[in-house]
Amino acid sequence: MKLLIAIFLFAAVAYAAPPPLQPEASVLVKEVPSNNIGLGGYNYAYELSDGQTKEENAELVNQGTENEALSVRGSFSWVDPQTNVRYSVNYVADENGFHPQGEHIPV
Repeated sequence: MKLLIAIFLFAAVAYAAPPPLQPEASVLVKEVPSNNIGLGGYNYAYELSDGQTKEENAELVNQGTENEALSVRGSFSWVDPQTNVRYSVNYVADENGFHPQGEHIPV
């Protein structure tokens, strides 16, 4: 009986152990133009060694009016480490809200 309890406890501890850590991603490409001074808009992009990417640009629309807003367009992607499937999202964020699009996102 003690052996059965010991085996059960060993199995429970092994099951509860955290998964092995993934190696930390490093930056492969980083693009930040020198004109990103926060006036009128911005843009940037990067790619990491684990497959993550992000690209975004923004512009100030209706500047100086009551309807002044930041209009942002961008995309990001990542690779699911368990299935090795790449997921991508394109988006627009403006005075009308955040609007993502991607094959895996329900319409």
